[in-house]
Amino acid sequence: MREYALTFVIAAAVTYLLVPLVRKFAIAFGATPPVRDRDVHTEPIPRLGGLAIYGGFAAALLISAQLPHLQNVFVADTWLGLLLAGGLITVIGVIDDRWGMDALSKLAGQVAAAGIMVWQGVQLLWLPLPGTQLSLGPWLGAMVSVLLIVVTINAVNFADGLDGLAAGIVGISAFAFFAYYYVVAVEQGFVRQSYPAMIAIILAGTCVGFLFHNFHPARVFMGDTGSMLLGLLLTSITITVTGQFDANTAREELDSGLVVFLPIALPLLVIALPLADLVLAVLRRTLAGKSPFAPDRGHLHHRLLDMGHSHVRAVLLMYLWAGIVAFAAVALSVFDSVVIVLLVTALVAVCAVGLIALPRLRRRGRLVWGGRKGQKQQVWPK
Repeated sequence: MREYALTFVIAAAVTYLLVPLVRKFAIAFGATPPVRDRDVHTEPIPRLGGLAIYGGFAAALLISAQLPHLQNVFVADTWLGLLLAGGLITVIGVIDDRWGMDALSKLAGQVAAAGIMVWQGVQLLWLPLPGTQLSLGPWLGAMVSVLLIVVTINAVNFADGLDGLAAGIVGISAFAFFAYYYVVAVEQGFVRQSYPAMIAIILAGTCVGFLFHNFHPARVFMGDTGSMLLGLLLTSITITVTGQFDANTAREELDSGLVVFLPIALPLLVIALPLADLVLAVLRRTLAGKSPFAPDRGHLHHRLLDMGHSHVRAVLLMYLWAGIVAFAAVALSVFDSVVIVLLVTALVAVCAVGLIALPRLRRRGRLVWGGRKGQKQQVWPK
């Protein structure tokens, strides 16, 4: 655990220290676009914060390779694929944040970065299903892996609409990943799970380090440079698991009491909000006759603002929902009492719904009481 804690501190510290330098570079580089109609901030803010995130991730990854208890997870070359693919997606993000890119060019770059990861072994070879494993084969596994990576990249990119929103949601997801894989690696004795646990804690550290500069009021934005990188790294955590051992070994490990399909379901659960926002945005724009990539002000965080929530409260509510879904999934795999986990999750979810509807209930209450006072004044004039 000490090695993981040290890796987390390195990732957070390097990211935190790099952000001011990146901010100065972004201003000098001209990556401070004017405020758009759909933006919620009122003054131009420099982007390219993803450069600091990549720097923190790369530094923590390379240093962790020198730690005695983590050296064994660097036997495969998947870590090299992460560095190369992360570097490519960061370059694409810099170009988009500075000069802009059309949707197809950006999509091609995302597919290329995903292809590098697959080439280096970050690939789904099988899908765990209840009672069996579905073997995908090299070609189908590669296509499914690329598809999952690209979808997650764009889901996180769509969620990057409020100060600290994307970094916070991905950070919560990374902590949930780490909790699951650490329990699997340490408590259950599955050493192969140490690699995703390490990547998850590094990703969590970079998000925490960046949030010190990005939480409202933000002094720097991560831009597409950071949001696409976070999506890439988040997907790689679980895909790496099935790329390191075969289905026969997986059968033995998955039959140990864990939820059989959780290794694949967990990434979808922890990013349920960004994925839901992505699907709703595509449907909304397609039904309106627009391009699925056309920007608008209909995202979930925009709706929270329209309901009357402040910027900070809207972000914290999104954090709460992400935490509920992510850690409820992890708790189901760790604790035996499924009923208690579901009851606690349902209770917290009800409280979250109440918090979301609070501004609307307040407005309705003011209207009702205001109307009653008005009636009294008409009946009993002074």
